[in-house]
Amino acid sequence: MTQLELASDCSRCFGLCCVLLPFRAESGFGEDKQSGTPCGHLGADDGCGIHDDLRDRGWPGCTVFECFGAGQQVSQVTYAGTSWRESDNLGEMAAVLSVMRQLHEMLVHLTEVGRTSPSPVAARLVERITTMTSQPPEAVLAIDIDELLAEVSAELRSASARIRGEAGTDRTGADLSGHDLRDVPLRLVTLRSALLLGAGLSGCDLTGTDLLGADLRGADVCGADLSGALFLTQPQVNATRGDADTRLPDGLSRPGHWG
Repeated sequence: MTQLELASDCSRCFGLCCVLLPFRAESGFGEDKQSGTPCGHLGADDGCGIHDDLRDRGWPGCTVFECFGAGQQVSQVTYAGTSWRESDNLGEMAAVLSVMRQLHEMLVHLTEVGRTSPSPVAARLVERITTMTSQPPEAVLAIDIDELLAEVSAELRSASARIRGEAGTDRTGADLSGHDLRDVPLRLVTLRSALLLGAGLSGCDLTGTDLLGADLRGADVCGADLSGALFLTQPQVNATRGDADTRLPDGLSRPGHWG
C-alpha cells in the first residue's frame, strides 16, 4: 500500500487552495473571493506573492489553513499533473479537493491511532481510505463521505476511550471561549468540538486530552504541554498563540508567528 503524504507540499501543488476555495475577509483572508477565482496574490508559478507577510498584510487565515497533502495528491495523482490553468472543470476540481482534504484528515487521525492505540478497525479504514485517494475524479466524488466520517469518528472515539480510560471528564462541545483554564485540570479531559477561542491555556498539561475538532483560535498555549494531546492537528496549532516553551506532538511544526 502506497504511503501517502499527509502534510502540504505547495511546491507540488497548482495553488489549488488559492483558486478553488472561497475566501471571506471576516475569516482572515484579506478580501472576499468566490470559488474558482484565483487569488490576486497567486503568481504564474503558483506561488504566493505575499507569503512571508501574510499576517501583517491581513491574511492570517492562509497561515492557519492546511490541506494535509490533499493539494499535491489532487494535482499530481487525481489530475495527473494537469493544472487548473489548462482545464475548464474548476467546479469539479473544487469538489474533488474538498473530498480529498477530508480523506487526508481522516488518515492523519487514523495514523495517530496506529501509533498510540492500534486496532484492526483503524488499520482496515486506513487501507480503504488510502485506496480511495488514488481513484479518478468521478470515483472520488461518488464516495459517501458522511457514512465514512461516521465510521472514522466511531473508531476515533473508541481509540480515545482506550487511551484515556475512565479518568477524564467529558466536556465535548463546551463553550470555554475566553476562559482562564490555567488552574483547571485538563489531563485526559475530552474537549472534542469545544470552543476555546482566546482561552487561557498557558502552562497547562494536556496529556491525553482529546482535542478532536476543538476550536483553538487565539488560545494562549505559551508554556503548555501539548505533546501528548490527542488528535491535535497543524491547523489547530497554527491558530494558537504559543512560545518557545510550548511542547508539541511529534510531526507538528511551530508556527512562524510564534516568534
